Amino acid sequence: MAGTAFGLAPANAAAAPAPVPTATTAATTTAATATSSGVSIRFVDIPGDGGVNLAANVVAPANADASRRLPLVVLPTSWSLPQVEYLAQAKKLAETGYVVLTYNTRGFWQSGGRIETAGPPDIADASKAIDWALAHTPADPDHIGMAGLSYGAGISLLAAGADPRIKAVVAMSGWADLVGSIYSGRTQHSQAAGLLAGAGTLTGRPSEEFQQILDDFFSSNLAKEKDLIAWGKKRSAAAYLDRINANGAAIMLGNSWGDSIFPPNSYADFFEKLTGPKRLELRPGDHATAELTGLLGLPNATWTHARQWLDRYLKGERNGIDSEQPVQLTSRTADGDGDGYEGYPSWSAVPSEQRRVPLAATEKVTANHDSGANAGTVLLGGALDQFLKLPPLASIPLLPRSYAAVWQTGAYASEQRVRGTVKLHTTVASDRSDGTAVAYLYDVGPLGVGKLITHAPFTFHDRTPGTPFGVDLELFSTAYDVPAGHRLALVVDTVDPLYIEHNPDGAHLTFSSPDGDPSHLTIPVRD
Repeated sequence: MAGTAFGLAPANAAAAPAPVPTATTAATTTAATATSSGVSIRFVDIPGDGGVNLAANVVAPANADASRRLPLVVLPTSWSLPQVEYLAQAKKLAETGYVVLTYNTRGFWQSGGRIETAGPPDIADASKAIDWALAHTPADPDHIGMAGLSYGAGISLLAAGADPRIKAVVAMSGWADLVGSIYSGRTQHSQAAGLLAGAGTLTGRPSEEFQQILDDFFSSNLAKEKDLIAWGKKRSAAAYLDRINANGAAIMLGNSWGDSIFPPNSYADFFEKLTGPKRLELRPGDHATAELTGLLGLPNATWTHARQWLDRYLKGERNGIDSEQPVQLTSRTADGDGDGYEGYPSWSAVPSEQRRVPLAATEKVTANHDSGANAGTVLLGGALDQFLKLPPLASIPLLPRSYAAVWQTGAYASEQRVRGTVKLHTTVASDRSDGTAVAYLYDVGPLGVGKLITHAPFTFHDRTPGTPFGVDLELFSTAYDVPAGHRLALVVDTVDPLYIEHNPDGAHLTFSSPDGDPSHLTIPVRD
C-alpha cells in the first residue's frame, strides 16, 4: 500500500524534500506543486504541536483563491503510511470544491516527533493542522471536517471531542475503545499488536512511553495492567463521549466484521451513545480491506458514502444519506460484491430476537494444546472471508475432545440470520489460578465442516484453583446467514495464534452448567 501510494506523488517531491521549519517558524515551505484535471497539489511542511514538523500536502481546486471560502477536510494518515496515502480520494474531494489537507502523523516518515499512539500531542496536531489551513488556504472556518482510515480514524474521532470547529467526521476501520480492541477479555491480541509495533519501528520513531507499554504488554506484566488500561483510555474516543456529543459533530463510523486489529464491538457500543447525526456501516472484510480499493482511486462504496456524508454536513447538500436508516449492515454471506446493505434504526434494533441455546453438558479440556479450532491470521482471515467467502474452517467431528469443549445444536429447518453480538454465559473451574480460553461459534454443514462465524478470547488471573466462577463473554459482532439444514457449534479451547495465552503447563479447565446458573449461548437473530 505504501509503495502504491508513493507512486501517486510527483517525482520531484521525493527527490527534493522540503527543509524542516524550526519550532519558531510559522512559514510554510513548499516541496512540490503539481496541477492535474483542475486540481492543484502542494507538498508542504506545517508546524504541529510544540513546533514539531508535519509533512503534509494540500489538494484544492486549481482555481481556488481568497475570493471564496471552501469547506475543509483534514486527513491524518494511517499507521505507518505516508502523507500521499489519501491523494486519490483527496483529488476526488477537491474536484467537487473542497480544500483537503492530509498530513503524516507525528513520529512517522518525514514528520518530526515520536509516535504518541493517538495521544494528546496527536490530537493537538489535528487542531494545529486546522489552524494552518485556515491561515494558508481558502478554507472556510465554519465548514470543517476530519476523516481517516485506521489510525487516522482514531485521531479524527478524538479530535472531534477536543475541537468544536470540527462539524463532520468519517472514521473508517478505527476504534472507539483501544483497550477493548487489543486487550479484550484481558487477553493480549499479540498478532495485532505485533504488527503495529513492527510497522511502527520500520517506518517511524516510537516514543519511550509507547515502547514501555509494548514491553509490558508482551511480557504480560500484570503489575502494569492498570497503567496499560489508563494509557489506552486516554486514547479512546469512548472516554470523551460527553465532549464529542457536546460539540455535536456529525459522525459516520465504518468497520469490517472480521477486523482483526479493531473488532467492531466498540464502534457499535459507541454509536448507540452518540446523540448527534450519526451513521454506522459494518461489512465483510478485515482491517481496512473494505476501503483499500478507494485508496487506489478505484470505485469503492465506503469512500462514496464518506464523500456523501461530508457533502451533507459540510456543504449542506440534500443527497439523501441522512434519510437512510442510520445503521447499514452487509451480511458476510451476502451474494455479489457486498454492497447490498440492510438498514436499521439503531444497533439495538438489528436483532429481532435473542435465541437462547442451553449448554448443559459438562466439558473438561487440557490446556496448552491447539485443538485445530482457530480464528485465522491477522489481516488475512477476514480478507479471505470478504473476497472468497472462505472463513477459517474446522472439522468439528475431528476436533480432539481432550483439547476442545464442543456443544452443538440440531440441524435448523430454516435459514438462521445471525445479526449482532453473540453472548456466552458459562461456569469455569481451573486447577490453576490463571488461564485463557477462546470461544468459537461455527456454522456446521452436513459433512461436519465448520465455518467460523465469530469468536472471542477471555483470560482470568488470581482465581482459587478448583473453585468455579461465572464468565460472561461477548463474541465479536457479526452478520452471518446459517443455511437451512446446518447446525451451530460452540467450541472452546485454550490456544489461538492470534492471542497470548496464560495457561500454566498441565492446566485443566472444566466448563459446567450448575442448576442454579445454567450455561447458555445467546444468539441474536433476525426474522
